[in-house]
Amino acid sequence: MNRAAIYARFSTDLQNERSVDDQLALCRTYAEREGLNIVATFDDRARSGGSVMGRDGLLHLMDKAREHEFDVLVVEALDRLSRDMEDLAGIHKRLSFLGVEIRAVHEGVVNTVLVGLRGLVGQLYREDNAHKVRRGQAGRINKGLHAGGITYGYTYVLGDPGKRLIAEDEAEIVRRVFREYVDGQTPRDIAHKLNRDRIPPPRGRAWNASTINGNAQRGTGLLQNELYVGRLIWNRVRMVKDPDSGKRVSRPNPKSEWRTIEVPDLAIVSPDLFEAARERKKARAITHPSHQRRPRHMLSGLLRCGACGAGMSSNGKDKSRRIRIRCSAATESGTCPDPKTFYLDTVETAVLNGLTAELRHPEVIAHYVQTYQKERRRLAAETDARRTRLERRLGELSREIERLVNGIAKGHGDPAVLGPQSTTLNEERKCIVAELDQAPAATGVIALHPAELARYEEQVNQLRAGLANGLEAGDPESAEAMRELIDTVTVFRDPSRIGGIEVEIAGRLTALLGENAFPNGVKGVWGKVVAGEGLEPPTPGL
Repeated sequence: MNRAAIYARFSTDLQNERSVDDQLALCRTYAEREGLNIVATFDDRARSGGSVMGRDGLLHLMDKAREHEFDVLVVEALDRLSRDMEDLAGIHKRLSFLGVEIRAVHEGVVNTVLVGLRGLVGQLYREDNAHKVRRGQAGRINKGLHAGGITYGYTYVLGDPGKRLIAEDEAEIVRRVFREYVDGQTPRDIAHKLNRDRIPPPRGRAWNASTINGNAQRGTGLLQNELYVGRLIWNRVRMVKDPDSGKRVSRPNPKSEWRTIEVPDLAIVSPDLFEAARERKKARAITHPSHQRRPRHMLSGLLRCGACGAGMSSNGKDKSRRIRIRCSAATESGTCPDPKTFYLDTVETAVLNGLTAELRHPEVIAHYVQTYQKERRRLAAETDARRTRLERRLGELSREIERLVNGIAKGHGDPAVLGPQSTTLNEERKCIVAELDQAPAATGVIALHPAELARYEEQVNQLRAGLANGLEAGDPESAEAMRELIDTVTVFRDPSRIGGIEVEIAGRLTALLGENAFPNGVKGVWGKVVAGEGLEPPTPGL
């Protein structure tokens, strides 16, 4: 008896869990009638047939097929495998290659024609369902009902789908946010206070500025949501499925496609308060040109908080004009467990001192040379292989053209047929000759190009120049040198020293050379360099 496996699937949580059991029972009856021996069953519950992503049962089935665990796959119908033409054809192609025959209970042995027809029908059915769902949602919106998820400040009405009521406890928080914003507080300050008062956020673990600000184009965020003023706007965005990941991605719709319905019974804030908040947002969006772009420091965008992993940003200056930096999570939402501030120049000094010492070490340069040579050999091998393929093809064409010409000369073939063939082959030969003329010659010994060592030395010298310039803020050349060598700088408090810090540097050269590239005992990706508040500024002679 042929070894057989069964696959079953149902689409959504709204369908009966028994659907899979019924499919399995039907397939077992078919297998018994056909003399098949069931050796495995696979299923996916509440999984759409529109993508193979996230379907563990199907992926497990394909793994077992590659291990030749069964010879026949039995399904109730082909749409259980997939309702996508591309995916269904791919499953059929792979199983056929592995010698696995697909049988559908109601259609028998599956062939390429049946796969094409059922794939097309399944995809059309899925797309038609999507259109019907959109039409149903539009109808609900026209009645003032909701067609999506719940919005903060509202609650469901049991037994009346789409109907919403104001949740007074959350509605009061919404009013508070609007009032405090109009009174001059920033979204960051408001989020900070809400977290301090232990108010649960709409989603996630904490309030932050983006929860309140949102996105004007998508209508997200408390201050942007017109439902709070009794105006329901639908179809701002559409959802499309990424064919590579299978995930749904939102895309904004043009404003002409939006649908707006007045729902005054759902208004939480007054029109005057809502408009006042909107006007303040417009005023805040217009920034004086002198403040639109702050000068970039050497470590701008590279700093990470060692306590929580969030980014770090500037946090004002002290009386001596030294710039402070602080965890963005501590500033935005107050959720960082260690909201301490650090001096930027101290962090810069620690980073530059550590990098300069490590990068100039002979063993680092030796690793750089070895890695460079390895990559050059790989590229040279690819070039040589391509040249060899072209030369081989050129020989084949020359022999074939010679054979055709001899055939015409000896009268062994029709010149009207052989002549055009010879012309076509000759055109291809000309193209290959032109490619060979432009292709580099075969490579001999791979040596490190002097320009690469000079570039490496130049990067280190730029760092040294940054030290000599006294870590001047906004120096673009030093900032660029940093970005050539560093991905992130994580800042930790050093509990063993008053005002001390530790920095952990993750660099691009580490990914290239490996963890052993830096021999001076620096731990981690590049490791931790310890510095304290009392560090002397570096001298130009370093």
